Amino acid sequence: MNDKAVAAMTEFLTALGLDLQKEGMERTPERVTQMYALLFSGRGKDTGKIWGETFGVATGADSIIAVRHIPFYSMCEHHLVPFFGEVNIAYLPSPGGVAGFSKFSQVVETIARRPQLQERLTEEIAAAVTEGLNPLGVLTVVEAQQLCMTMRGDLAHGTRTVTSAVKGRFQTEPDLRREAWQLLGVVKP
Repeated sequence: MNDKAVAAMTEFLTALGLDLQKEGMERTPERVTQMYALLFSGRGKDTGKIWGETFGVATGADSIIAVRHIPFYSMCEHHLVPFFGEVNIAYLPSPGGVAGFSKFSQVVETIARRPQLQERLTEEIAAAVTEGLNPLGVLTVVEAQQLCMTMRGDLAHGTRTVTSAVKGRFQTEPDLRREAWQLLGVVKP
């Protein structure tokens, strides 16, 4: 347990007027410290180590692979409240550059467990795929609900934000980009 963080949390909650002697609140600073340690556990972790062994493509070099509906939870670095949703990734592998599907959710979880902005999360996932697999193209789409929008300010309940990052041949070849968007279910054929 991080004693310094527990002490700071105790001081913070007390300064806001919470009674930490009240039944059920006695261990709140410790619980909050443990929760934030988990939520920020992706800091400093190298996603390159996650990919492990990669393998070739049986269907040919021009086949796009899509991994859809990867759930994530992250913390907005502006207000330290959650944002959550789904990540969709399409990539055009280079020879020998296919990873196991579970590796994508591990990469997403690692990157999401940092204080984040959705735009940066989207770019960092695309960069991790690019660096780890050296694909010919990557398209990452993140759709999320930002609790800072729904819990404070505008109270924009149900609002979802969508961000994308496009790399490699998906940037330069419109037909490939359109096919990738179709595989992710964003654009109808």
